[in-house]
Amino acid sequence: MRNAPGPGRPRDAAGAPRWSALSWGRILAVLLKEFVQLKRDRLTFAMMIGVPIMQLVLFGYAINGDPKHLPTAVVALDHGPLVQSILRAAENTGYFTVVHVASDRQAEELVASGEVQFAFVFPADFSRRLLRGEQPAMAVYADATDPAATGSAVAALLSLPQVALAADLKGPLAGLRPGAAPFELRVHRRYNPEGLTAYNVVPGLMGVILTMTLVMMTAMAMTRERERGTLENLLATPVRPVEMMVGKILPYVLIGYAQVLIIFGAARLLFDVPMVGSFVLLSAMVMLFIVATLAVGFTFSTIARSQMQSMQMTMFYFLPNILLSGFMFPFRGMPGWAQAIGELLPLTHFLRIVRGIMLKGAGWPEVWGQAAAIGAFVLVMGLVAMKRYRQTID
Repeated sequence: MRNAPGPGRPRDAAGAPRWSALSWGRILAVLLKEFVQLKRDRLTFAMMIGVPIMQLVLFGYAINGDPKHLPTAVVALDHGPLVQSILRAAENTGYFTVVHVASDRQAEELVASGEVQFAFVFPADFSRRLLRGEQPAMAVYADATDPAATGSAVAALLSLPQVALAADLKGPLAGLRPGAAPFELRVHRRYNPEGLTAYNVVPGLMGVILTMTLVMMTAMAMTRERERGTLENLLATPVRPVEMMVGKILPYVLIGYAQVLIIFGAARLLFDVPMVGSFVLLSAMVMLFIVATLAVGFTFSTIARSQMQSMQMTMFYFLPNILLSGFMFPFRGMPGWAQAIGELLPLTHFLRIVRGIMLKGAGWPEVWGQAAAIGAFVLVMGLVAMKRYRQTID
C-alpha cells in the first residue's frame, strides 16, 4: 500500500511510524539540490554577490554629504593684494576652486547653467573702501537648488570676513573698524533662497519614480510572455524587432506621463515648488527620458529568463541611479570615477533638466547638452535591445 510505512521507517513505542523524525540525509539532499539550482541560475547568483559589493563600494567610497572643491567663478574688478588674500583664504577652506571670469553677467550665466556652484564678485573700489574703513561688500551668488551641496560651504564663508585679512591688516591698519569685520559678506541663495529640501527632492522624484516603475514593468513584459508560453505565438508572427519594441513601449509611455502629472500636481499644490520655465519643454524632456527608461527595461526583458530575474536586474540598475545621479547626495561630492559613472546614467541628466526648467527657468539652449546625452543613451540601448531580441528569435 502507498501509505504503509517502510521497513526502515522509525516507529514510536506503540509501533506507529514517526513521520516527524528528522533525517539529515534528506536535508542534505535538498541542500545539494538548491546549490545545483543556484549554479544553473547564474544571473541570480551574480545579483546576490554583486548587490552587496556595489553597496559597499558606493557607500564606502562614492557617497559624500560634504562636497569640497566646488567650482567658483570670481569677478574681480579689483585685483589688489587684499582681494587675492580673501580668495586664498576661501580656497584654504577646501570648499572652493576658483575660476576667474570677466564679467558679472558671465558669472550669473555660469551659476544658472550649473557649471559653477558659487560666484564671488568684488567691486572695483573694494580695496580702497576697505582701507578707508568703510566695510565694502563682497557679493556671493550660490546655486542653492541643492541645499546639501552649498550648506557647509556657505557656513565656511561666514567666518571669512573675520579671518581672511588677519595677516594683511596689521599695525596702523588693524584698528580701521575696532570690533567689526573689515568687509561685509552678502550671500544670495539663488533659485531656493529659503533652502527648502522639497524644491530639490520633489522635482527629482519625477525621474526616480519613472526609473523604478517603468524599467520594472517593461522588463517583465517579455519575460511574462515567455513564462506564459505566448512568446512563441509572437515569434510566429511577422512582427519585426523594432515593431515589437515600439508596441511594448507605447502603453507604458502613457503610464509614465500619468505618473509625471501626479508628481507635478503634488509639487505645485502640496509643496509649492515653483515652475519658472516652459511646461512644453519639460513635457518634451519627460518624453525623451521615458523612452530611455523603457529602452532599458526592454533590454532587460530580452536578457532575463523569468520575472524574478527581471526584478533583480531592475534593482541592480536602480541602485547606482539613485546613489550616483545627484538625487540623494550632492553630485560634486563624489570622487571622479563615481561622477564618470553618474554621467553615463540618463537620470543624472534628467535631474539637471527638470530642476533647471522648474527652478531656474532654463530654456533649450541650457538643456540641449543634457538632452543630447539622454538621446545618445536611447540610441545605444535601442540597438542593444533590438540585437538581443533577434537573438531571442533565433
